Amino acid sequence: MNLKSPVDFLDLQPKQTNLLKEVLVGLSKVQKTIPPKFLYDDKGSNIFEKNCDLPEYYPTRAETEIFKTHSLQMAKMIGEGSLIIEPGSGSGEKVRYLLRQLESPSGYVPIEISKQILLRMTQELTLEFPNLRVLPICADFSQALDLPLSVESQKGMKVIFFPGSIIGNQNPSEAIELLRKFGKIIGPNGGLIIGVDLKKKKEAFKLAYDDPQGITSDFNLNLLERLNREVGASFDSKKFRHEAFYNEQLGRVEMHLKSIIPQIVRVNQTVFRFREGETIHTENSYKYSVDEFCELCAKAKLKIIKHWKDSKNLFCVYYFERE
Repeated sequence: MNLKSPVDFLDLQPKQTNLLKEVLVGLSKVQKTIPPKFLYDDKGSNIFEKNCDLPEYYPTRAETEIFKTHSLQMAKMIGEGSLIIEPGSGSGEKVRYLLRQLESPSGYVPIEISKQILLRMTQELTLEFPNLRVLPICADFSQALDLPLSVESQKGMKVIFFPGSIIGNQNPSEAIELLRKFGKIIGPNGGLIIGVDLKKKKEAFKLAYDDPQGITSDFNLNLLERLNREVGASFDSKKFRHEAFYNEQLGRVEMHLKSIIPQIVRVNQTVFRFREGETIHTENSYKYSVDEFCELCAKAKLKIIKHWKDSKNLFCVYYFERE
């Protein structure tokens, strides 16, 4: 497929200098860390799509079941002429269930940091929904983001679609700030459809975040290869190992890259020393009970309207409106 930029394509993709700055800050901390958004370059996004197809990765199957079963009810609650905004849209697989049920939506705004993923998805959606206006934005939604006039001027109720439990990548205080930002975007009459992984026994998480095929490991280790490609780092990915575990006290799965030997790594002109066993913390995935998540959203001035669970009670999708 020839990936040409559509007329309404808005390119706000972060510059490499932003990547370098945030990586240097993160690796200088006592617990070395790199923001999880940097896992999702074009290659990382493609690996993550493969990860979502794994039988061990239950969140995708559970959430897809919810959208297959309840998207018509969601569409009726939203109503006619709505504008759907999806931060971190990825390949846009789940939003299609909603778009097929909506009555005369005024448009769809995918926001995605990976330009190639965004362009491919936009072209696919244009073919599947020829009457739908697609307004793609290549940007980091976690940063300050003012929607362009082409989006702000669209009529109809604004609804943010945020599946995949991406909210779990934020710690609770960060999640509240992000939810407040969403509330500002949707306005007083807007809505939020959001997917959240439910709390469960820690055994349920092991294979989902450390699969036998090694896809999750490839996804995590690709971050080091990206830093080598883009900011002049000298990581040897063979000297690091993917590690994932459930932190029961904090209610989150943590992903790390563990140094298997003492080593020195250069990032641009800065030297970092690693002890054997020292880790780079690359991602969190917080898990919430229904009550816990509703309390979190209440702090962001969002009120619960409806929630849906899958048949195995693994995952939950919520519909909130601004208070």
